[in-house]
Amino acid sequence: MTIKAVLFGSIGTIIETSDIQRNCFNQAFQKVGLNWYWSKKIYKSMLKKPGGEKRVRKYSLENNTTTNAKKIRNLKTLIFNNYLKKNKIKPRPGVLDIINHCKRNKIKIGFVTSTTKNNIDSVFLSTAKYLKKRDFNYIGNANRNKNTKTKLEVYKHCLKKLKLRNDECIAIEDTEISLKSAVKAKIKCVAFPGDFHTDSKFKNSLIRIRRLNTNLIFN
Repeated sequence: MTIKAVLFGSIGTIIETSDIQRNCFNQAFQKVGLNWYWSKKIYKSMLKKPGGEKRVRKYSLENNTTTNAKKIRNLKTLIFNNYLKKNKIKPRPGVLDIINHCKRNKIKIGFVTSTTKNNIDSVFLSTAKYLKKRDFNYIGNANRNKNTKTKLEVYKHCLKKLKLRNDECIAIEDTEISLKSAVKAKIKCVAFPGDFHTDSKFKNSLIRIRRLNTNLIFN
């Protein structure tokens, strides 16, 4: 089957953000007066399950601390967005090769994420030298996908909007959790582990690579 669309599954498939987000959490803790510090080891263990607010709440319970997890998560997001707006970040290895290949060959490009529109805007501002929103035929966000409760539903929404079948697309995911959603949507998925997800098994992935490669994906 000829590939008619490549679906990037999250911010982390475009730019490496895990350590940036960890640092933003630590800054948020300081701002609300919490003597917390998430090391790389601690944060990597937390990333096995999705949801920043849930991670804060779980850590709070484990440390017998009363916190406003939602407030901390929102503050962290604000710090993260401000960081991206002020700093230029290069796309992950091979991302531009895939996007340019798709544009040359009239293959549609999707950004299948349910993060906030502010996060999406910040990503494109940070990568403005390399990427444009107009490069993508579909971009998800929390507002656009407000009626979808799972990543699986976002994938289905994307397929509907692009008017394509699941077997005409290939997904790229940086976490095992998100890869499972693509697999459930019956979309072949390339595992493109982020720096904090290299220990994950990525079961049922089509292939696992650390640099996106047009020959491996399209041939």
